Amino acid sequence: MPALPVTLHVDPSLIEVGWFGAFVAHWPKPLGDYASPPWLRAGLRLDAELERPFGPADDGVRKAVRDLLRCGGFKPSGRSKPASEFLLGAAQRDELGSINLAVDLCNVVSLHSGIPISVVDLELVTPPLRVAVAAAESSYVFNPSGQTIKLDGLVVLHDQAGPCAGPVKDSQRSKTHAGTRVSLQLLWGPRELMTRCEQALGWYRRLHAELGVETGELETGPAMPTG
Repeated sequence: MPALPVTLHVDPSLIEVGWFGAFVAHWPKPLGDYASPPWLRAGLRLDAELERPFGPADDGVRKAVRDLLRCGGFKPSGRSKPASEFLLGAAQRDELGSINLAVDLCNVVSLHSGIPISVVDLELVTPPLRVAVAAAESSYVFNPSGQTIKLDGLVVLHDQAGPCAGPVKDSQRSKTHAGTRVSLQLLWGPRELMTRCEQALGWYRRLHAELGVETGELETGPAMPTG
């Protein structure tokens, strides 16, 4: 499958606080044709025996992630806490189950690294893609039942139509599905945890490779004008 000409533009104001590692995955078959292997499903548990390139996420990791989400004025608590903390809570209750191969890969890496990760179907979004703080009164639907999340001040991914994914919940309109063939994986990392984030990104790509899924780089560029 040919690579898509995708560039990820990052607002310059976020360079000092955030590390936004990303790659594209090309699925040889529609995503619905895959089943997550037992070793990956086992990785959804906190006690999983995985060869991780880093230690368990601790309170320092969680504080750094929350500080990143606060950079634009967002309050990451309660139902608006980072997605990685939702995964941790579900795993502690033994309630973190398999969804699809792309999401399971994301959840395993996010759970054990403590870094929020978005997974987006690239054929459901329209470039240019940019990472920026959401404007006031921004929101999107995040699940099939139509629930919305208020995004004001949260660092999120935007496409031509507006916000489409973020470190708390991704937009329903951009999520992977049974027919997905190409996806974007985006790590929402604090700059102060750059080494851990780079290790998580490398591990994430290696897990894709072990499953025979080709991954490719994204180009990065300066923020696009918003007016």
